[in-house]
Amino acid sequence: MATEGNTKAVLAALLANTGIAVTKFIAFLLTGFSSMLAESIHSLADAGNQVLLLVGAKRSKREATEEHPFGFGRERYIYAFVVSIVLFSVGGLFALYEAYHKFHELQGGHGGSLDSKWRYVPLIVLAIAIVLESLSFRTAIIEGNKVRDDKSWWQFIQRAKSPELPVILLEDFAALTGLVAAFLAVSLSLVTGNAYFDVAGTAFIGVLLIVVAIVLAIEVKSLLIGEAASRDSIAKMRAAIESTSGVTGIIHMKTLHIAPEELLVAAKIGIAAEASGTDIADIIDAAERATRTAEPMAEMIYLEPDVLRAGGVSEEQPAAPDAASH
Repeated sequence: MATEGNTKAVLAALLANTGIAVTKFIAFLLTGFSSMLAESIHSLADAGNQVLLLVGAKRSKREATEEHPFGFGRERYIYAFVVSIVLFSVGGLFALYEAYHKFHELQGGHGGSLDSKWRYVPLIVLAIAIVLESLSFRTAIIEGNKVRDDKSWWQFIQRAKSPELPVILLEDFAALTGLVAAFLAVSLSLVTGNAYFDVAGTAFIGVLLIVVAIVLAIEVKSLLIGEAASRDSIAKMRAAIESTSGVTGIIHMKTLHIAPEELLVAAKIGIAAEASGTDIADIIDAAERATRTAEPMAEMIYLEPDVLRAGGVSEEQPAAPDAASH
């Protein structure tokens, strides 16, 4: 199932980032390279984000209540949005602050990173981190390939209804890019003796994380507002309803993801004017069964019968009654 693939990718990223964060921070304490501190905070933020995704997935499985009749499935979107905030603030803004702080230290003649006897340790740590992060990214790619069909990766991130895989893909991409940038920054600083390369690497990591956080926030915001089913899913459900015996057509249909794997479907369907009440009930029941067979995610279906008149029926909502008339 897609949910199992999401969890596997999240756990792989959590284990990788926790180990990477610890080793990076030790390397920073030994050398003082600002890019190592930025990267350690980045990995720590990523590990915290994976915990948030796991918590969101667990809480979303709670049973529906009278106050929340459609359940808690969209809580996964809430936690994914919080992830984007953490990535922006704890990851991106902190890295930019650290770059600014290190720049002023260098301006004041302080910058002992290049003189430390441990100065080559960050390169070893970063090389190991690149390998571990690549394995995590590989897991996310494998799980993503199982569900993205023929869509490009960017289309998959934009159209995915489950937030976990897109989040992990974006985080792992940012992490790998940041690790390579940090490796180059530290290497250039050691080779040239110019610590400003370290500052530049730290600033690049900050900007990268902020851009990824903004992209993630935009995509998750769309899910929070409420997205319709995919075009393929809608086409399958329309075909199932229209092929039901007794249905003369679909006047209009609305769909909404109330959770990544749950759909709410509401439609006004045409039924012959001479149909009896019993006939109408049988037709609606048959149409609901056909819809669920065509799209198993359609858990909540509301069908309203109407007579399909010439020219169809407007999708505009009926005007509200005048309050003065009550």
